[in-house]
Amino acid sequence: MEIRILGPGDEGDVVAASHLFDGPARMNATTHFLGTAGHHLLVAYEDGGPVGFVSGVEMTHPDKGTEMFLYELGVDDSFRRRGIGRALVEQLKSVAQGSGCYGMWVVTDNENVGARSTYEGSGGVPEPNQVVEVWTF
Repeated sequence: MEIRILGPGDEGDVVAASHLFDGPARMNATTHFLGTAGHHLLVAYEDGGPVGFVSGVEMTHPDKGTEMFLYELGVDDSFRRRGIGRALVEQLKSVAQGSGCYGMWVVTDNENVGARSTYEGSGGVPEPNQVVEVWTF
């Protein structure tokens, strides 16, 4: 397995990995994401094909500094339980540390046992009694 960090000019690689996302990659959003400082997209490849990804966004607040928000993690169903998700999370942690982030965080469902196992297996610790509020436009 190889993990690559995608950047500007890699839009075709993102489109080729669209089957890993919730829906097809949108070219304008892909170009914006890849071209924005502090936005990170890592893709895992096996035998030349994309099998997993993780995305992260650096967030800075005046009284806290910069932290990494693990935006989304996805691994193709047929490649799960092989350590690909954990390797992607570990690589994003390295990117975060290299960028000077003081920490990293993610939101997931209590019932998402696979994701929680991946996150907690790579050092994540669940915060009790947290609620996610959502605005949809």
